[in-house]
Amino acid sequence: MTSIIIKGAKTHNLKNIDIEIPRNKINVLVGVSGSGKSTIVYDIIAAEGQRQFLESISTFAARLLN
Repeated sequence: MTSIIIKGAKTHNLKNIDIEIPRNKINVLVGVSGSGKSTIVYDIIAAEGQRQFLESISTFAARLLN
C-alpha cells in the first residue's frame, strides 16, 4: 500500500471529498480556516490508524489498552 485513500469524506464541514495521501513521506495539509484540515487529520486518519493498530494486536493486549 503506497498511499492512504479517503473517498467521500462528509465529516463536520467536509463535503464529499476524495483525497490520496502518500505513505512514508512528509505531508502537509493547507487551506483556509474552517476548510476541514483538522477533521482530516484527527477524525479520519488518526481513527483509521487506531483501528488498524488494534486490529493487529491480540484480543488480550487490546483489553489491556482500554
